[in-house]
Amino acid sequence: MGTNLFRISALALTFALAARPGVAAVVLATLDDARGFGTVVAGPRLARASQAERPQLPSAAEFARRLQARYDAITDFSADFVQTYRGGVLRKTTTESGTVAIKKPGRMRWTYTRPEDKLFVADGRKMYIYVPADRQVIVRDMPAGDEAATPILFLVGKGQLTRDFDAAYADLPGAPAGSVALKLTPRTPQRDYESITLVVEARTLRLRMLVARDSQGGTSTFTFTNLKENVGLPDKIFSFVIPRGADVITEG
Repeated sequence: MGTNLFRISALALTFALAARPGVAAVVLATLDDARGFGTVVAGPRLARASQAERPQLPSAAEFARRLQARYDAITDFSADFVQTYRGGVLRKTTTESGTVAIKKPGRMRWTYTRPEDKLFVADGRKMYIYVPADRQVIVRDMPAGDEAATPILFLVGKGQLTRDFDAAYADLPGAPAGSVALKLTPRTPQRDYESITLVVEARTLRLRMLVARDSQGGTSTFTFTNLKENVGLPDKIFSFVIPRGADVITEG
């Protein structure tokens, strides 16, 4: 699971929020626009709704633009998460959970607590993955802004949804009521994933789920709860000290 964690988190760092340091609180005008979307149910019920019942949504590209603007205005956030991985070559299902903290520019911390301890930290320059049971640390450079063609990295102020992805509305079984599912397909093929679907609340655009599909047919689904925005997370939680005795693997 260490490799899977690295692939998904390296996509990231899920939610997932090209903003610049110092951007202030949420853009109220964006939220006012979002309130006009009405109540949306992502999934089969949305697809089967009659034209009279179906909410009036902007184009998927416009929705992506509003979503980008919403998260451009967020400086940090934290949440609890559950990650479920299904499929892939081994056709297996695994479930993990923990907490996530993200702060612009480019910092994040994913702490896995069940079923085993794992840690992913990005300090703005480097990304670290540490699995205590393996006594091994994987280190990788943080992508530059123009190289961050992943929907999760836009959460930390890198990349642009409207520039880097083709957006389309999606039906997603299991998505919460009152949410919108937006499928993002990279315009430049990526090694680690084929598409990512963001599920957000229709009225507030708060992230509820993130689903990543990899090239082997597997899907990783992140479900977020207890999300808090702009709370002033301290910088120190995004620093990582390599544990004594741990093997270090540096990847380009």
